[in-house]
Amino acid sequence: MNITFLDSSTLHHKNDLDLSPLKQFGDLTLYETSSIEEIATRIADAEIVITNKAVLNKELIEGAKNLKLILSAATGVNQIDLEAAKAHDITVCNVAGYSTPSVAQHAFTFLLNFATSIPKLDSEKQQWPQSPIFTRLDYPAFDLQGKTLGIIGLGAIGKEVAKIAQAFGMNVQALNSSASSAPSGEIPRVNLEALLKTSDVISLHCPLTEETKHLINRESLSMMKSTAFLINTGRGPLINEPDLAEALDKGIIAGAGLDVLSVEPPAEDNPLIHSQHPNLFITPHTAWATIEARHRLLDGLVENIKNYLAGCPSNQVV
Repeated sequence: MNITFLDSSTLHHKNDLDLSPLKQFGDLTLYETSSIEEIATRIADAEIVITNKAVLNKELIEGAKNLKLILSAATGVNQIDLEAAKAHDITVCNVAGYSTPSVAQHAFTFLLNFATSIPKLDSEKQQWPQSPIFTRLDYPAFDLQGKTLGIIGLGAIGKEVAKIAQAFGMNVQALNSSASSAPSGEIPRVNLEALLKTSDVISLHCPLTEETKHLINRESLSMMKSTAFLINTGRGPLINEPDLAEALDKGIIAGAGLDVLSVEPPAEDNPLIHSQHPNLFITPHTAWATIEARHRLLDGLVENIKNYLAGCPSNQVV
């Protein structure tokens, strides 16, 4: 099989991950990145194409006459024209679940940073010798125990975050648009207004849909406690970014931890990138990218090819 990985640099950095297991299935060609103009030539003879973010639109899929299998090196498949793939009898598979512990860990790291002020204290360590007392109370910490975490999107990652929160003694509630009660012993479900008004921290783990796009906006932010924090390790467009920047500037909420933005890499004029708010933490979409998660992702790609060749595709989207 001719196998082409269009953006292998999204899976490994400075060869910290060995991609050679993919070679067992045929001739492997790796491209660090691929522009839209380069893709047609690069997949012309490919039977299997792997892509994380490189776009495979209808025209490109139709032009790849030998293409049989498209693998998304991710859970999302929005970079692939699924209708075109289906029309040309091309199988599409993704890899699900590989980043669950990593993303949950990252989300909770944001929360611990809010609670302890460690980043701010560490950045000012040179001021400790000048303190008139043995400590510095410039950035008082707070306990997570007894605080309420509101989760929007109680899938695998949301449940993992809930489990960590409960271990810290937090109360956990989750969004249920119908506001139906959960069975005894499970996480209680509340409607959006109740979740916004009663949560000390809100963490976003829901998929991006027409209904959830800009779910967090000026109106929803105004319902949150002024002491509340917002965490987003889901999808950038869940948040209206100018509205969030305004809410932070005006003290409407206390802070935000973001691993995703609406455009990535972000535009230079993104209002959040230039914010000086002390409780705004932004990481460059790295929550998923622990070495262990990337190993699991590679294993998933290998398994998908193996199962496809055996006639029983796994994680099949199309």
